[in-house]
Amino acid sequence: MILKVGITGGIGSGKSTVAKIFEVLGIPVFYADDAAKELMNKDETLKQELIKEFGNELYSNGALNRSYLSSLVFSDPKKLTLLNAIVHPVTIANAEKWMQQQTTHYAIKEAALIFESDAHKQLDKVIGVFAPTPLRLQRVRQRDNISEDAIVARMNKQMEEETKMKLCDYVITNNDLELIIPQVLKIHEALLDFII
Repeated sequence: MILKVGITGGIGSGKSTVAKIFEVLGIPVFYADDAAKELMNKDETLKQELIKEFGNELYSNGALNRSYLSSLVFSDPKKLTLLNAIVHPVTIANAEKWMQQQTTHYAIKEAALIFESDAHKQLDKVIGVFAPTPLRLQRVRQRDNISEDAIVARMNKQMEEETKMKLCDYVITNNDLELIIPQVLKIHEALLDFII
């Protein structure tokens, strides 16, 4: 039986960077955001449900119009809740199926909303990646080229960072002052020693 591990953290915390380090160590990683985007583009049942709720404008030439979707859901909390209620169960089921196919001692699911979506209930351990808010703002501004107001709006849709970290079994500090590789290696060793 495989140990199911989650990696979570707020936008710009560096959870994908941490996940990539685990991949270098030979640990398979399921990237929930990427999977959700792929499912929204390829799963016909999901596409039809999204069109029913958000309109035909959601897809352009059969492809998800991500900027249109972002403008809809990040300005209306009810629409974001509806989107998550539609997409999260499909993504969680997809992750669970993927986990069952892995043959390593443990596998990782990387997702921003592990606690918010109740996905942690299908996981054995959760790793939190913490970074101070000013650093997160800087990283996301550079990465996504969006305004600070837009970033703060997205941050405000996520669980408070300190609260999230208290729920995690392990926490990695990613503040550009502490090296993250030794932190990852320490957790990797602990997970290899962990028996289900």
